[in-house]
Amino acid sequence: MQKGINTICVHSGEVVDEVYKGAVSPMYLSTAYAYDGLDTSIYPRYFNSPNQKMLSEKIAELEHAESALIFGSGMAAITTAMLSVLKSGDHVILQNQIYGGTRNFIIEECEQYGIEYDFVDVNNWTELKSSLKPETKLIYIETPSNPLLEITDIASVTKFAKENNVLTMADNTFASPINQIPIDHGVDIVIHSATKYLGGHSDITAGAVASSHDIMKKVFSKAKNFGGSLADQTVWMLERSMKTLNLRVKQQSNNALDLAEYLEASDYVDRVYYPGLKSHLQHELAKSQMTGFGGMLSFDLSDNCDISRFFSGLNLIRNVLSLGGVESTVLSPEKTSHSLLSPEERESQGIKSNLVRFSVGIEDTQDLKRDLQMAFASSVAGE
Repeated sequence: MQKGINTICVHSGEVVDEVYKGAVSPMYLSTAYAYDGLDTSIYPRYFNSPNQKMLSEKIAELEHAESALIFGSGMAAITTAMLSVLKSGDHVILQNQIYGGTRNFIIEECEQYGIEYDFVDVNNWTELKSSLKPETKLIYIETPSNPLLEITDIASVTKFAKENNVLTMADNTFASPINQIPIDHGVDIVIHSATKYLGGHSDITAGAVASSHDIMKKVFSKAKNFGGSLADQTVWMLERSMKTLNLRVKQQSNNALDLAEYLEASDYVDRVYYPGLKSHLQHELAKSQMTGFGGMLSFDLSDNCDISRFFSGLNLIRNVLSLGGVESTVLSPEKTSHSLLSPEERESQGIKSNLVRFSVGIEDTQDLKRDLQMAFASSVAGE
């Protein structure tokens, strides 16, 4: 019988202590395990310690995948997964608007691996089709995208890919499996920076890859050589955090919609980027493939606001790196997540110097609105 999402979050992937039967999974910190009589040698670098193995099962179940692996970071997951399905002479098509770290990896590293690439607007079918080559092996998407919450038509991209015998990979970090299941729309490989919503408390760094058994065998083959495994203490913390994943993300999604509507009506804001708003150009597409719109939004401050004074004027909302925690945070993509991009690359993606990325937490929204209003007032000279 199909389990409910909260039941999966709490109970799937538990490590059961058969002696004491505690409610919390025990933590296995050993790096040395007996191997006599075992089918597979247990070793943390092989991604198969008891905590690693069971948490991978939880993530696979949440993402409707056959198998999954936990990594030391989101970038470890992304790079290992890509290099597991790409080789010298291959070509990859990437969505133009993606996380800056992913884009930088492609630009800095792919050439030395002999891998060709093109960044395209994957929702522009003329551009997508014209970028296809006989050597194309992968289409990489990120939806909603970082930082402008662009929505990719997952089903259309995967249909095009399958018709041309090309794999698809989707970064599902912003949505989380609570709001979106890419595999249900035809995606072959799902990626997460588990540092974000899966962890949810701003205290761990982790990544995840989920896919079919056959593809995950390839991922494991690369992963054990690249050494991107996650320490079991952090694995245990991630499993604990994921028990409340559904509760946290739903609250964050509700809060984000409330705040997006508030910001859209503000004189201090020029534009709000949030797929839950009817004004979002891809709102209907988002509704068709997401069950919720997530806790991330971005907005452009109006020209009369100084972004530095705005950040300084915040009290409750923190100006810090990363996202997805239970606390609300903001940052400037120009200065942080997309700082590795050239000004021309940021401009091509629509990332302005006055863009604010807002990771909405679980606080009471009236308190967040009050904090924003005070920061807006302090951002304008003379107010």
